[in-house]
Amino acid sequence: MVNSRQVAFLALKDIDQHQAYTDIALDRVFHHHSLNSQDRGLTCELVYGIVRRQRTLDQLINQLGKKKAHQQPPDLRLILQIGLYQLRYLDQIPPSAAVNTTVELAKYNGFKSLTGVVNGILRTYLRLSENNTDILQLPDNIIQKLGVLYSYPDWLISSWIDQFGIEETEKLCIYFNTPAPLDLRVNLLKASVDQVKSALETEDLKVSTVSELPQALRLTGKVGSIEKLPGFAEGWWMIQDSSAQLVTHLLDPQPGETIIDACAAPGGKTCHIAELMGDRGIVWGCDRYLSRLKKLEKNIERLELKSIRILTGDSRELSQFNHSADRVLLDVPCSGLGTLHKRPDLRWKQTPAKIKAITQLQKELLQETANWVKSGGILVYATCTINLIENEAIIETFLAQNPAWKIVSPSLSWLNIYTTKTGALKVLPPDHEMDGFFMVKLQHN
Repeated sequence: MVNSRQVAFLALKDIDQHQAYTDIALDRVFHHHSLNSQDRGLTCELVYGIVRRQRTLDQLINQLGKKKAHQQPPDLRLILQIGLYQLRYLDQIPPSAAVNTTVELAKYNGFKSLTGVVNGILRTYLRLSENNTDILQLPDNIIQKLGVLYSYPDWLISSWIDQFGIEETEKLCIYFNTPAPLDLRVNLLKASVDQVKSALETEDLKVSTVSELPQALRLTGKVGSIEKLPGFAEGWWMIQDSSAQLVTHLLDPQPGETIIDACAAPGGKTCHIAELMGDRGIVWGCDRYLSRLKKLEKNIERLELKSIRILTGDSRELSQFNHSADRVLLDVPCSGLGTLHKRPDLRWKQTPAKIKAITQLQKELLQETANWVKSGGILVYATCTINLIENEAIIETFLAQNPAWKIVSPSLSWLNIYTTKTGALKVLPPDHEMDGFFMVKLQHN
């Protein structure tokens, strides 16, 4: 039985039982099971959607089944989630097909004796949902209510409400449950934005420019295989979210400078630095993991960039760079909570304890890489999270302990639309339709 629902079940099982990341689990199952493009699309929709919505789906299982979701056999719980997700969120699949295929999925995976239970839960959902009535039962507590309705852990909802208020938190919840568009960064050393846009449009792709960003294109709808798109093999572009492109523009690298990207892999910003420098100067791409730097090497080769040098090592221990750099980019490891529409599993993998441990690493990296900057030089600190303690709190502590440093305004005036009162740049996804990001430009006096 090789179809989209069975392949989705295998990926979900890998995520549930082995804590695999969503994209990695999908890569594994697609490697072993061949599906046509339509079935691959449905598989991706099921897997990403169910990972996003698992708390809501479990609440429905709790309501409709004799056993709670956590009391069900783990594999049966996943099968019920597959059925309920189709009924609740996929209008293009007829309800009868969703029910029948889920019953067959249960039979195929060893639950023949429980197919009546599966059939009963799904048909009860349909019966109770007649006339477009939502049967989902929500708690009275606002944190738990939003958590169940939009499928997030309570601690994350609570954190967002503390920072942004209830209305903005609900906007974040809705945005992060929406599939993300695909942003590209055009390599202007090899092609123009218009040239790339025209080439992509010949493949009937929906392509648009992104306001203000001089190298960005956005693809919406079905894209297919990335490596088969026009211009990929030629190095005309690489995938990079618009927010991530903002970071390098804030750094504002200049030809002939020495610039260090302290946490470089997989290398999107490293390559962007080299492009903005006209590939003239020295760009160091550093990372502690050789396996991740191999991705940077592939990007360098495809984009045909000559100014980048690679160094494997922990950036807290690279004292040879002290006082050598005109500019340093420190895009630190972070919770990734600004990318939840692309990485839905992070909402379940991250915890307050893990984030607290990350902040210690962030502080250490900032303190050490600041030593790399020449007098008068620039350091840009960035994260792909909207979490206060990884962003503003880190910078406040650093500036209090290092009075020779100050926040400076962006060199490019168009970046001011993202600038906060403190001088940092913050991207909130619902407002800007990009990944959530924080970035700040620091200068050594």
